[in-house]
Amino acid sequence: MHSAARPLLLPNAWDAATARIVEQCGFPAIATTSAGIAFAMGYADGQKISLDLMMSAVSRIVQAVQVPVTADVEAAYGDTPEDASRTARAAIEAGAVGINFEDTTSDVTGPLIEIDLQIERIRAIRQTASQLGVPLVMNARTDVYLLEVGDPAGRYEHSVRRLRAYRDSGADCVFVPGLRDLQTIGRMVKELGCPVNVLAVPGAPSVAELAAVGVKRISLGSGPMRAALGLVRRMASELREQGTYSALAEAPPYAEVNKLMSSGKS
Repeated sequence: MHSAARPLLLPNAWDAATARIVEQCGFPAIATTSAGIAFAMGYADGQKISLDLMMSAVSRIVQAVQVPVTADVEAAYGDTPEDASRTARAAIEAGAVGINFEDTTSDVTGPLIEIDLQIERIRAIRQTASQLGVPLVMNARTDVYLLEVGDPAGRYEHSVRRLRAYRDSGADCVFVPGLRDLQTIGRMVKELGCPVNVLAVPGAPSVAELAAVGVKRISLGSGPMRAALGLVRRMASELREQGTYSALAEAPPYAEVNKLMSSGKS
């Protein structure tokens, strides 16, 4: 899917229902959103949820659909290569065939894991997947742009240095959320020579524009979940303030949703 002519498009899901809707719309794979899953369970993003709870949600999504699932495992719920290996094993046991793996820390003074340690962690994941006989597709993410790390003039080179190291250590695809400039994205695609994932947000280049510069994967992250929350807020505000229900017009019919939940593997 990462080598096709058109980019792999992933409107991220956070539960079985959203996964089935994405599948019904014709997408060939499902990507989870760790933030969306955490929010739905009452946790903040940033590895506040436990690995067990996250993988339980991933497992339910896997069971609900027929297409392959790639799981957002944040930064592996620990800093060591052993943590990365444990998380990769848990994702595979949950049924995922891909992971999104980031290089963030919980330390505001040092928001990114040291490159050498992240390389060890990526290699540990690759070794674990090999031992389990699963060709796990790893999307290695750096948050240099998203967290605005360092001087703006140096962020491009910093990102490329990290992503090149991640690619060479076993990542199949690399991910740089927060980067929106089309020319810079195109330059990065050429320099890295591997599939690049872009996070689509309002104001970002279109799918056609990103495809034209060689982007192979486009995801929506927690955007769909937050957009759904926006609809709930609008519906609740309308009910309280106007006493009307027009926002409910966007709801699929009950029978349609019930039928959709009655199909699939779960």
